[in-house]
Amino acid sequence: MISESTQGPLAGALREWRTRRRVSQLELAVRAGTTQRHVSFIESGRSAPGRSMIIRLAESLEVPIRERNELLLAAGFAPAYPQTRLDDPRLEPIRTALERILQGHLPYPAVVVDRFGDLVSANAAFHKLIAGAAPHLLLAPMSVPRVLLHPQGLAPRIANLDEWAWHIIERLQAESARNPDVRLQDLVSELRGLAPPRPRESPDHLGLAVPLRQRAHDPADTRELTLVTTLTHFGTAVDVTIAELRLEAFLPADEGTSAMLAELVEP
Repeated sequence: MISESTQGPLAGALREWRTRRRVSQLELAVRAGTTQRHVSFIESGRSAPGRSMIIRLAESLEVPIRERNELLLAAGFAPAYPQTRLDDPRLEPIRTALERILQGHLPYPAVVVDRFGDLVSANAAFHKLIAGAAPHLLLAPMSVPRVLLHPQGLAPRIANLDEWAWHIIERLQAESARNPDVRLQDLVSELRGLAPPRPRESPDHLGLAVPLRQRAHDPADTRELTLVTTLTHFGTAVDVTIAELRLEAFLPADEGTSAMLAELVEP
């Protein structure tokens, strides 16, 4: 997001990103291969950087490529990174790769989501995992965090809802703080309203991994799934759409869960 300032939109936005990343002008200059004086002049509006310098500064601050385009536009340059619709024929190799990854995770649930947690694609195991959620929660665009924490979604079946809900919320809060967006902030506020009080006692996992302990959809089945999640993204993508995709896999934390997941996706 671009912030206006008396020195101009680029100067204010660059300073805002540097402050958010907690990087000094000197450190940024070293990373970008320039001088502290030049960075200072850019942030004060006394110097107008070229296109390549803006990209180098943005890369050095790990600015998401969508926002790098905004920095370029603020300086009067054309965007450097395309944003291609995922259904564009040019992205067929990416779509194929994602579907193969999702299928490769079977019988374990896995999803691909966008920057807001909206579902892009999922394998059969994930659809089995959320079976029983209210139909209105499953309409496109389907918010995966909302389905997980909503009282008409998975929430009633999550044995450690207080712990799991705040794990999800804090992860989204961290993303929102790192890369601010109004829609993401609104989602965090909504989920905070759905979550139970934050647990007072320290969890047994000591912050290394928060398990999802989910009861079966069938009340007669007293078994419980224990899952941990992993997140993967395209770290070298130069297309906005691809760079914002996230693959989340739900992996079994014990042999019993592994066996239950295998049963879940049996034909």
